[in-house]
Amino acid sequence: MKKGCKYGTHRVIEPKGVLPQPANKLDNNMDEIYDNEILIDVQTLNIDSASFTDIEARAGGDHEKIKEIMFDIVAKQGKHRNPWTGSGGMLLGTVEKIGDALIGKTDLKVGDKIATLVSLSLTPLRIDKIKEIRSDIDQVDIDGKAILFESGIYAKIPDDMPANLALSALDVAGAPAQTAKLVKPGDTVVIIGAGGKSGMLCCYEAKKRAGVTGKVIGICHSEKSTERLKKLNFCDEVFAADATQPVPVMRKIEELTNGEMADVTINNVNIPDTEMTSILVTKDTGLVYFFSMATSFTKAALGAEGVGSDVTMIVGNGYTKGHAEITLQELRECKELRDVFTELYA
Repeated sequence: MKKGCKYGTHRVIEPKGVLPQPANKLDNNMDEIYDNEILIDVQTLNIDSASFTDIEARAGGDHEKIKEIMFDIVAKQGKHRNPWTGSGGMLLGTVEKIGDALIGKTDLKVGDKIATLVSLSLTPLRIDKIKEIRSDIDQVDIDGKAILFESGIYAKIPDDMPANLALSALDVAGAPAQTAKLVKPGDTVVIIGAGGKSGMLCCYEAKKRAGVTGKVIGICHSEKSTERLKKLNFCDEVFAADATQPVPVMRKIEELTNGEMADVTINNVNIPDTEMTSILVTKDTGLVYFFSMATSFTKAALGAEGVGSDVTMIVGNGYTKGHAEITLQELRECKELRDVFTELYA
């Protein structure tokens, strides 16, 4: 086997010298693998929410056109990085082959079912057939192959829950795990996009961390997601609003916090132009965590400057230590949350 770079630069076709994520094209030839790669037989692509929403809109909801767009993305790039959002997703598959240099260094074995916890935007991918598109949960079943680099992280699918349930939760594992790190007892926490997949997990974790002296406020998009979140009882306050309209939302948060505003704001939405809402609902000494891949960090930085806000803003890194374990444990310890995820995603 040929020797490969830990970070996968040996798969970069152009431009040379960059890492796989920013590369324009990767080598997705799966006939032979490098000595430090893991070959995966792919079952399901979990396209990130911002990316799938964008692709679905461009296709007018037509599944055949969605397939055409996805095939075209992979044909041009050797990976599934949405050219309009820059984001990817992750995948579920079975380990087919392990490079010689990783033998004895990994706990994986051929036949293990895993979810990759690195973005499709850097993962060499080949799609042979698109079998089913599940638009309601951003998942696409395929026949295909993918490469996990030596530096790539993953989670073995646990035995105590269905694979698709675990995949849906692991797709957004960074958000609740970061929430666990950022929220302190007594904090007021505002979660935008609270009724979605990552939002519900964050609400649960925020309430657990803020405790009885804290306050969790969930902002949803639709009445349906608002009612669903209210029934879960993770939030002290839940309301529906258009997060692209910052001033009305700011006024509502002023009302609910007696003008104190949020200590921590977590943005989980899958559409653009919600940066200023996140900033305006947060107190000057507070913190905004942008988990949303639809975020423009130019808009966020210049927007905060424009309104004289000194908030600390954190880029939504999808990885933090222990994120897979934290997220799966939430489903294990909260029956109500698991029931909702099972109904919606499994």
